[in-house]
Amino acid sequence: MKDKKVDKFFLIVVFLLLFIGLAMFVSASLGILAKNEKTFYSVLFSQLILGLGLGLLGMYFCLKINYKFWRKYSFLIFLGSILLTAAVFIPSLGWSHGGASRWIQLGPISFQPVEFLKFGFVIYFAAWLSWVKNRVQDFRFGILPFGIMLSIIAFILFKQPDTKSFILITITGLSMLFVSGVSVKYILGVGLGLILLLGSLVYFTPYLQERVKTLIHPSIDSQVASYQIQQSLIALGSGGVFGRGFGQSVQKFSYLPEPQGDSIFAVLGEELGFTGAFITIFLYVLFVLRGFRIANRAPDYFSGLLVSGIVILITVQSFMHIASITGVFPLTGVPLVFMSHGGTALLIYLMAIGIVLNISKFQRKNI
Repeated sequence: MKDKKVDKFFLIVVFLLLFIGLAMFVSASLGILAKNEKTFYSVLFSQLILGLGLGLLGMYFCLKINYKFWRKYSFLIFLGSILLTAAVFIPSLGWSHGGASRWIQLGPISFQPVEFLKFGFVIYFAAWLSWVKNRVQDFRFGILPFGIMLSIIAFILFKQPDTKSFILITITGLSMLFVSGVSVKYILGVGLGLILLLGSLVYFTPYLQERVKTLIHPSIDSQVASYQIQQSLIALGSGGVFGRGFGQSVQKFSYLPEPQGDSIFAVLGEELGFTGAFITIFLYVLFVLRGFRIANRAPDYFSGLLVSGIVILITVQSFMHIASITGVFPLTGVPLVFMSHGGTALLIYLMAIGIVLNISKFQRKNI
């Protein structure tokens, strides 16, 4: 099959999101500068050097690596990501913050290994579904392996705890099953079972109960439980149609928790207004539509599933963030892809984009 150039439209959309993300990250981080100059420069280094710099380098290398490499080593990648995520419980490596054990500390550098787990899961599940291909309708080769993988992941993530990442992986996996041709009734059955599981988890977990109550009654306990959503809505509302102007956010100073991370879309809405928020959401929509086009034209079954999984994971995470900030979904703390603070996440997602671009070089015509 003749080698072609990468999908330029997809690449342009990604770089536009990165440009907006970089601008909003720097602006939102000014809220940290006002409090602690040392922390401000540490956050910038983490995002711009470790995240963006290494991420673009990783994207380039993944663009040059033939996508078949990922299928060949998919099991080792998934196993490695499982072990790395479980390593947070090793006392000499793991680092806890706010009652959660989600980080690994290596000298001055800390990172969240769950980002590698998301990536590893998508690669291995795409490989598995491509191996069983015509037998995916069989419970033993479709639903059962997914359930086993999900059980292992749940055991590790619930212990951290990291419910949001489990939800992201679950939605991505179910979507990949749907794309592979598994019957909708089976997917709905698994989905219902997982909803019951999450409902039970909420019932027995106080902090999750609090987040659901905040979603239903956003005005309750506005100084504690619903403080973030209240301040986010104030920021979005004060932005109006065209915003206060770039760098002019008031809420990022002392009001919004984690303005450069969990609340970055609120800062974007305040500074760029409804217009800027709409353009950003529209770019994410273009991202998913063009991504699915690449998946549909992919040269083989594995590459199509891999692109679908990557695009679904990034899109679901991004819209979970936006929905949380606008009060449509419980606050999850998931970062907005390409924008929120999180050097590890940015590095991994840019590498994933490199894989999609590599596959786009081999797109079939006239489909």
